[in-house]
Amino acid sequence: MDMRSTTDPKGFRTMTTDELRKAYLIDSLFVPDTVPMIYSDIDRSITGSAVPMNRELKLLATKKEMSAEHFAERREIGVINIGGDGTVLVDGKEYSMAPKDALYIGRGTKDIIFTSEQTLAPAKFYFVSYPAHKEYPTVHLHLADSEHVVLGSQRDANKRTLNRMIHINGIKSCQLVMGLTELEEGSVWNTMPAHTHQRRSEVYMYFNVAPDALVVHLMGQPGETRHVVMRNEQAVLNPSWSIHSGVGTRNYSFIWAMGGENQVFDDMDGVSMNELQ
Repeated sequence: MDMRSTTDPKGFRTMTTDELRKAYLIDSLFVPDTVPMIYSDIDRSITGSAVPMNRELKLLATKKEMSAEHFAERREIGVINIGGDGTVLVDGKEYSMAPKDALYIGRGTKDIIFTSEQTLAPAKFYFVSYPAHKEYPTVHLHLADSEHVVLGSQRDANKRTLNRMIHINGIKSCQLVMGLTELEEGSVWNTMPAHTHQRRSEVYMYFNVAPDALVVHLMGQPGETRHVVMRNEQAVLNPSWSIHSGVGTRNYSFIWAMGGENQVFDDMDGVSMNELQ
């Protein structure tokens, strides 16, 4: 497991591009037949993936970083499949995961196994986990059954659909909030005007980014922003004091996951356009 120690706003200001990328960018996901994981000191989140191509993959705890017998001993997990059809076996119960399906796995779960239906079109399971102090049941959700919110406009190049999956009015969780946003063709901006939310941190994972395209992810304090250049199936860690917004060279999709004090989606501190620098 890759351990990440980030910095405070003052230290963030002095970071080079390379230092910024090493601290906040996750570019090691979706490796076939492995389960790469990144443990961050930001709310003790774990971000990872599982692409079972030639064999099933089991989600295991790491003794050094987690000091647990099994991964979900004191944690909850949100999983979204961005690949082909697959299955997640949770304590012996099978959950068939179509593309863009979500699965919430509650604290106390012991066995979690990922499989794909087809080797040539494997499932690509992306997951984010936060510590949990309460147990909630495992729940599977199809994309069509999520809460859909259409935002933005073609005029502002940010017309998009938020698919809320794990949230206060959807799948119940301890502190995890998770969903998937898809931008329409011709729209490139997400989450603008920008905001921060001191009560929770966030992880963005960009996907459906074309090979000849990229996303410029904005972060930092509103009055002194920085950027991270992102490509397909890469994620970025966002501290609670940082804005999190982005713009692509063409439309794309991204998964957002949050953990912290408050699960209310609109609990955020807005930043007006004239404050950004």
